[in-house]
Amino acid sequence: MDKKETRLKLYSLSSNVPLAEKIASYLGTELGELDVNTFSDGEIAISIEESIRGDHVFIVQSTSYPTNDNLMELLIMIDALRRASAKTITAVIPYYGYARQDRKAQPREPITAKLVANLLTTAGADRVVALDLHAAQIQGFFDIPVDHLLGAPLLASWFLDRELSGSDVVVVSPDHGGATRARRLAEFLDSPIAIVDKRRPKPNVSEVMNIIGDVKGKKAIIIDDLIDTAGTITNAAQAIKDAGAKEVYVCGTHGVFSNPAIERIEKSVIKTMVITDSIYLPEEKRLDKIELISVSELIGQAIERIYEERSVSPLFYRKFKNKQEYKFDND
Repeated sequence: MDKKETRLKLYSLSSNVPLAEKIASYLGTELGELDVNTFSDGEIAISIEESIRGDHVFIVQSTSYPTNDNLMELLIMIDALRRASAKTITAVIPYYGYARQDRKAQPREPITAKLVANLLTTAGADRVVALDLHAAQIQGFFDIPVDHLLGAPLLASWFLDRELSGSDVVVVSPDHGGATRARRLAEFLDSPIAIVDKRRPKPNVSEVMNIIGDVKGKKAIIIDDLIDTAGTITNAAQAIKDAGAKEVYVCGTHGVFSNPAIERIEKSVIKTMVITDSIYLPEEKRLDKIELISVSELIGQAIERIYEERSVSPLFYRKFKNKQEYKFDND
């Protein structure tokens, strides 16, 4: 009897089907047959409509809004795959919800990012592929391998294509915690950095204090990992504009865009906001000043390398040519 060939199978749950379809197209495959239903009481039922015994299975699911529903879908799917004898199960999570609850900032608080990691592992995931975790140390919350992909090179390419680089540009971190992220983008653009010093009196409310660095007469690019209510970003953009910046751009990997984010962005001094499609952006939120770039090729490359048992580390960095083109390292 011939031994069955181990296949790559790609599935999409509910949160971001368009991204999963792009990843499937890059890989030259089709999404697996899957039926996801929600009962009247809110319970989720999943049925895999094909055999996956002995296959390497990848599930695409951002745990974005509705966070708990999408997380539960992912956990149930992983359990179903494990019970159906998948050879390996990789959870591809372009946006990892609960990542901001990564430490105890006050007494008697949970560390929910760790709890979610435990749940995914207990459900049966063998590996996680994530994109721009809110805190890089979240990788250590898992007892299984985590491939942490970075969005900065993709964002940098958008600005390089438009010749927004060099000393005429300043890359700005909206807070001290994002300085490393800003420096990474600034290295791609050969630009200086600045930092907005702010105080946050309560959750989702920020107050800009002052700007560390020179932004006068420059085109400023604010970078953050995620944009939620957009209060921090729009306040920072206004402060930078008031400090003499010629133009203000914003870029981020994850467009969470909770209310009242879209209204704030529309009314802000921001010229263009560049985000990835790690979270599905419905048509009613697609402003003219929001530019979407896809992470499908990056994630597709990661899936391909994991399936072929090749190194994923070359994807963590990009090599740029002539300040405009970029390519993956080949390894």
